[in-house]
Amino acid sequence: MFTPIELVIFDCDGVLVDSERIAVRVYVALGAELGWPLTEAEVIEKFIGRSITSNFKQITSRVGSSRAALWQERFGQLHRAAVDTELAPVNGILEALDTLTLPSCVASGGHHDTMRHTLGHTGIYPYFEGRIFSASEVTHGKPAPDLFLHAAKEMGVNPSACIVVEDSKYGVQAARAAGMRALGYAGGLTPAQWLEGPNTTVFDDMRELPRLLAEV
Repeated sequence: MFTPIELVIFDCDGVLVDSERIAVRVYVALGAELGWPLTEAEVIEKFIGRSITSNFKQITSRVGSSRAALWQERFGQLHRAAVDTELAPVNGILEALDTLTLPSCVASGGHHDTMRHTLGHTGIYPYFEGRIFSASEVTHGKPAPDLFLHAAKEMGVNPSACIVVEDSKYGVQAARAAGMRALGYAGGLTPAQWLEGPNTTVFDDMRELPRLLAEV
């Protein structure tokens, strides 16, 4: 049984910062260069919402370890360069964060250094400083519940009192597996139907987030 919300857990990419479009573009370009041709839809299906470690395991199994290592190196370079020139906050998220009264944190498949860079670049880092958790801290990334359970434990909140804001099918699956409610943001790249499921409300405008949290 769920209890009143005590903690809002935010994913990072695609929820706080509009970085998924950059990542998809880079994956497609590197796939064409390194032997795994991928469409944007295939990248969204295979990679978006999973941890960096999980994604590069997939890449290694397809193109081999040497090309996967090059892919990982080139991805870091290209992604960071694009972030520095074009990354913006997800539309409406700053307004939502400014009115948020509940305790909150970030739990993402990205590495800490990447999140410091993307959240810092967009002015969002101060909202969550000291309350940012990475899949690198747990054994299994999304869709396993490990990361969200870890965040809840570190924040001292029972999972049943947490709600997760996610934009990927793997993220909402992880929230459900953790025994948490979810708000599935469909204003990005993931089709709304991929987010639908038990204990999940799908929405497409971050400005609606305070109202949705109040209704939950």
